[in-house]
Amino acid sequence: MALITLTHTIGCDALEIARRVADSLDVEIYDDVRLKEEALRMGLHTEELKGFNEKAPDWFERLLSNKPDVYLHLMESVVFEAARLGEGIIIGHGSQVLLHDFGCAMHVLVTAQEESRIRNLMQQMGISREAAQKQIHKSDTQKKGFFQYAFHKDWRDPALYDLCVNPDKIGLERTAQFIHDMARSPELKACSIYARDALERLAQTKRIEALLLEMDLRHAGLRVEMPEKGVAQISGVLYKFEDKGRIPAIVGRIPGVEKVQLEVTMMPTAYD
Repeated sequence: MALITLTHTIGCDALEIARRVADSLDVEIYDDVRLKEEALRMGLHTEELKGFNEKAPDWFERLLSNKPDVYLHLMESVVFEAARLGEGIIIGHGSQVLLHDFGCAMHVLVTAQEESRIRNLMQQMGISREAAQKQIHKSDTQKKGFFQYAFHKDWRDPALYDLCVNPDKIGLERTAQFIHDMARSPELKACSIYARDALERLAQTKRIEALLLEMDLRHAGLRVEMPEKGVAQISGVLYKFEDKGRIPAIVGRIPGVEKVQLEVTMMPTAYD
């Protein structure tokens, strides 16, 4: 089995490369469409998925609402859930960061020189050189902003990847074959049952964190852990007694959560 994350810049035919690799390895591609299908299968609603894009919220969005952080946690949950199967090609969404500590995942960056990307976009989209250049600069800027907001990292850092490849140098077919061969390397181990169990618990943890944000609780640093499958452990400080009863009732509705352990300290205010 092969679990691959693929990060790319627009205009370098990365999705075609991913398709060729997926066909040769007989695995599924988790692009935007497939990840949203996975989210719906997890029980998320269409309204919750509107923030599933690699774009950092502006300061006004974050000032008025915690929705950007909710979306981020949900997105991370979906990536972990997709990776739980132990195989597939996950496109973008910070997957190279989220799965970086899992030795069974291989992280690939596909990019090319700007001039080549401009030519490709002009040909593929039938647009002018100026329009293609604007598209590229906008996409690169949004990607940089998203990574800074979500992970406080530079997506161009080579340390995030096991393989950085420029298809301009060797062509699409050779690039796909190169990724395939590396994924089939005996040194790259398949995801163990323990890794897949950890991914499942991470998916549920992120979903719970998103739900707690949506509940708009008055709290001080609630911490969510899944010490074992089906058990959600929530600790921290709450300021409203009614929240102590709300949390187990609402979190317990998440599929796969069988038990909620609430270990909180109550700090009521003078106004309660």
